[in-house]
Amino acid sequence: MAQDSFGIRDGEIAVELPESFDASLYFIGRIRTPWTRREDCPKNARESDAICTIRVDERWAKALTGVETCSHLVVLYWMSRSRRDLVLQVPRHYGVGRGTFALRSPARPNPIAMSVARLLRVDGTRLSVIGLDCLDDTPLLDIKPYFASTDAVADAVVGWHAGRQ
Repeated sequence: MAQDSFGIRDGEIAVELPESFDASLYFIGRIRTPWTRREDCPKNARESDAICTIRVDERWAKALTGVETCSHLVVLYWMSRSRRDLVLQVPRHYGVGRGTFALRSPARPNPIAMSVARLLRVDGTRLSVIGLDCLDDTPLLDIKPYFASTDAVADAVVGWHAGRQ
């Protein structure tokens, strides 16, 4: 998908991308969601109670052993249809420019997204979850158990967002 597929907002800045990649990865499956258009997708994973399906490739079936005991999972996915060249973005809900690394936007040099999803059920290599914010057929990078004891940081602050009502 071309970098300009989603356009660029007033005040945003794009850079030239490197000529080659530094690493490679394996997509371990695909994520099925109800959203096929960017504008229909929730702004963040907590905004929706839609049931989504994580389809793990059969070769990784044994890697799911024990996952059914988890109430929540950290799901990492590749936002394959996002821009990768923006360094300054103007989120539509704020209208103020912020650096890409100060945002959770899918537009980033490596469009890796992360959500904590509630696991509803496991059926073979299909996991039904609530708590994703990606387009249908998004590539799956990884699944990890969510540990509230170590993953939650109650006093974490994002200063620019703290004053928003």
